[in-house]
Amino acid sequence: MTPVPPDPTFPTPAGPADGPVTLDRREGPYGEVVLRRRGGADGSGGAPVFEIIANGCFLMDTSDGRSERLLIDAALAGLPPERTRPAVLIGGLGVGFSLVRAVEEGRWGRIAVVEREAAVIDWHRTGPLGALTGRALADPRAAIVHADLVDHLRNDAAPGSYDALCLDIDNGPDWTVTDGNDGLYSPAGLAACHAALTAGGVLAVWSAQPSPAFDQALRNAGFQRVRTEEVPVTRGVPDVVHLAHKGA
Repeated sequence: MTPVPPDPTFPTPAGPADGPVTLDRREGPYGEVVLRRRGGADGSGGAPVFEIIANGCFLMDTSDGRSERLLIDAALAGLPPERTRPAVLIGGLGVGFSLVRAVEEGRWGRIAVVEREAAVIDWHRTGPLGALTGRALADPRAAIVHADLVDHLRNDAAPGSYDALCLDIDNGPDWTVTDGNDGLYSPAGLAACHAALTAGGVLAVWSAQPSPAFDQALRNAGFQRVRTEEVPVTRGVPDVVHLAHKGA
């Protein structure tokens, strides 16, 4: 990863060079969100690692990104090869790995990123994370939608709006960041996902651990070819991407 230069909008706070340093902390409608940095401030040339914490729960950081990239790659691979310029909705901007991956792939057409936290959007547009995603955000195919994902799918997404939904807003269906996120994995939430997809479209959902119950919920919601792809991690159970298809 290329070292990220300092950003004058977010001055470097005092603190140990190798310990976590809080760059921004905000209270929003869904609770507290925090951007932290580890390393990269001691002049050694090492790249810093940025972390996003929500309500005291670690969400993600910039140390790896394999599973976030798989989220995009697996969705694209699951689409019919003859489908040209498919539209993708990325649920959750996070640290930007999924957005960058989607922009790197020329086959994608419209790329919508739905993010509910204004702070996260700011960290990419004017803050330190812009060094990672600035070029992707400048791509004419990409647009950020500042909205709650569940509300967007239920109320704003027209039927058949997207060929793929790539969702990463929690640590998984069984480990939500806020209680309101449960609605995404409920029968009504999955029905909204199903409706938003084109025929033959793909739903991809990131999770920190497998969830057989969620796989069954997908089948109950009418999805077909439900499966999971694993991403090995250093310790513990693998990350997974739950994949499901809307019938043609």
